[in-house]
Formats: sequence, C-alpha cells, structure tokens
Amino acid sequence: MRLRRSELSTPGSNAYMMRKAAASQSDLVLLDLEDAVSPDAKAEARTQVIQALTTLDWGTKSRAVRINNLESEYAYQDIITVVEEAGEQLDILILPKIRAARDVWWVDVLLTQIEQRLRRTHPIKLEAFIEEVEAMLHVEEIARASSRLEALIFGPGDYSASQGIDSRGIDGSFAIYPDTWYYARNQIVIAARAAGIDAIDGAYSNFKDPEGYQRECLRARALGFVGKWAIHPSQIEIANQVFSPTPEEVAEARKIDGAYREAQVHGIGAIAVDGKMVDAAIARSIQNTIQRADLLGM
Repeated sequence: MRLRRSELSTPGSNAYMMRKAAASQSDLVLLDLEDAVSPDAKAEARTQVIQALTTLDWGTKSRAVRINNLESEYAYQDIITVVEEAGEQLDILILPKIRAARDVWWVDVLLTQIEQRLRRTHPIKLEAFIEEVEAMLHVEEIARASSRLEALIFGPGDYSASQGIDSRGIDGSFAIYPDTWYYARNQIVIAARAAGIDAIDGAYSNFKDPEGYQRECLRARALGFVGKWAIHPSQIEIANQVFSPTPEEVAEARKIDGAYREAQVHGIGAIAVDGKMVDAAIARSIQNTIQRADLLGM
C-alpha cells in the first residue's frame, strides 16, 4: 500500500514545474509525457523527465511517469527509454486510454523483459486510466489484468468525449445532474476494490475553484476513492485533507476496534460503544480508517 491522497500531474516538458512538483506536499507526482506535451516535444520531454527523476530530491513521494497512448507511435519508446535510463528512481508507469485487459498485459510483458535484462530487483508498478467507454465495459477485467497494477484512475476529460457527455460536466458547471460521474465512479471503485487495488478520482479542470475541487473530493471519498488528481499545486492540500481521516475519526475507530476485539474474546458478537451499536459489519468498516491512519503514521 502507498499513499495516493494527491497525485500531482506535471508536464514532462517543463523543468521548472517538475522542480516545483518535487518540492510539493503531494503523495505522488506524475511526470506527463502524454496530453501535456506537444507531438514535436515528445522526445525532448523524455530526456527532461529522466533528468528530473535522477537528479531531483523527491523525498518520500512516489515517482510516476504517464506514458503516451499505447496506440500511438511514442508509447513503446517511452517505456523502454524511461525505465532503462531512470533506473530505480522510477516507481510507477501510468497508462492512459486503456481499453481492455490486454493493454495492461502488453505493458507487463514488456516491463518484465526490460527488468530481466537490467536485473532490476524492484518491479515497476502500474496505474491505469479508465477514460474510454470500452474500458468501462471491461473495467473488472482491467482491474485484475496484472499483479503490477496498483490503481485505477478515472479520467473525466477524455471519458466525457468518449461517451458524448457535455464537456461542462467536467468541472461541475453543467448542473442538470447533481453528479454526472456517479455511475462511472461507482463502477471504477467497485472494480478496484474487488481486485484489491486503489481507485483514484480524476482531474478537476478549474483550479481557481477550490470549493468545487473540494466538493468533488468529498464525493469521491464517499464512494470509496482514496485520492484525487491535482493539476495545480493549490489543489494538493485540499486533497490531502479530504482523503485523510481526522484525529478524532482515528481515535474513535481505534476505540471501537479495541472494544470489539475484547468483546470477541468473551464470545460477544455485538456491543455498544458510546451509545452506538457495533457489530461485525461496523468493525469491518472502520478498518478502512485504521489502515489509512497506519499509512499516515497517525
């Protein structure tokens, strides 16, 4: 398990922004070779990303690179060049526009070959974007496609184009539906949870609307997502706060857990804690809070 409360997207062609990202409080920084980089800058961006990974101080952050679409001419070279030259400084590859489990499998096979040649001891992990309608149809198979896969990410921008959704829904300004993304989010988080991996909510495009970003974080957390993309450093603190349990929540969860474990020792199946009934279902539910607290050292 790793922290993914905030995943900061940073253009791989912008050295200044990569330095700022390395110094940020984001749990994970992804250096983007896909949408944030123009076609004529792809090769140079690879070089800049490798330099950033190998020379900057990333602290305890997870270091990720989003490669280009697997159907593009750039993807295979992204994988080979970045993995071979960044070495142990790379933790995760992020795969955009996945359509089926075979896409994840193909990357897994290529990575295995590279790692064997390099004698790499720590395998590269994967995160996969669910941002095409074909992917939504196959999301359960995608979630189980590789032991390298650690998370599914919802991509509302491309998904809105794929499904034909009004683009104003991306930033919540199209208010016919209270939550345009409820179905898509729910499908993704169910598939991820069933596969034992994380679900990450996608970008919120209006970075000058902190209230809107917080609202979407809260909606995602309510469904079981463990974090959200940030496209601007100003969004990091909001995501980290929303996807972290409060000290009061942690204290309550540990109190309930301790009381229920003690009751089980005495053969009692349900108890009352501070006037609330606690049974096996409640005891199981609070483990999510305790696991998050353990990751955060709370």
